[in-house]
Amino acid sequence: MTINEKHRELVATARTAGVLYLAMAVSGILGFLIFHPQVFDSEDSQKTLTKLIDLESLARTRLLFEFAIVVSQAITAVWFYKLFRHINEWAAWTVGIWGMINSIAIMISAISMGSAIEIASSSQNVEDKLILIELLSSLITNSWGVGGLFFGLWLIPLGYIITSSKKMPVWLGRTLIIGGIGYLLSTVANYVGIKSPVIDYLTIPATIGEFWMIGYLLIYGIRQVNE
Repeated sequence: MTINEKHRELVATARTAGVLYLAMAVSGILGFLIFHPQVFDSEDSQKTLTKLIDLESLARTRLLFEFAIVVSQAITAVWFYKLFRHINEWAAWTVGIWGMINSIAIMISAISMGSAIEIASSSQNVEDKLILIELLSSLITNSWGVGGLFFGLWLIPLGYIITSSKKMPVWLGRTLIIGGIGYLLSTVANYVGIKSPVIDYLTIPATIGEFWMIGYLLIYGIRQVNE
């Protein structure tokens, strides 16, 4: 296989990774930011129970988006390993493993959602349902909350691969590293009880970096030689 043929294969792998990463981002936005608040209220189990019963189809749609996040995150992690293993195998393994842990964290949320939907339609008395719904809602919230550790961690080796190899724009890699650190700080700050509007801004670099990464993968793929 010639150098050009290898590069074309890498570009194809990069664009597939971009499609998967985009699918993960879109399913996350639709599921967590748009559909989730319409069904689950972590502070009001009675309201959540009512919505799970009255809006069961909407609740199941929310669950399907959670499935989409789990699957797309897992496959994206594998595809990033495939894309970067010849550049830096250790870092590629780290991206793959930490990305898979992201998927597992969200899978816990999906299991909790599925259980909540079943409990809401069961024959148990209302008091028992409310206790279980409150517990499961807390599990969903904290799966995403604690999962923020690995949402941040997997961006750091991803950024390192880019900055050290220059296979993509160096500032893309730096933005991912800064974003990953921001995610870690944001997660820790939230769980130690720090209340500050600044915390909400810590994850902005990660969002910028991830969508920049998606765009670069889809449009350019990966550079052929170091620059």
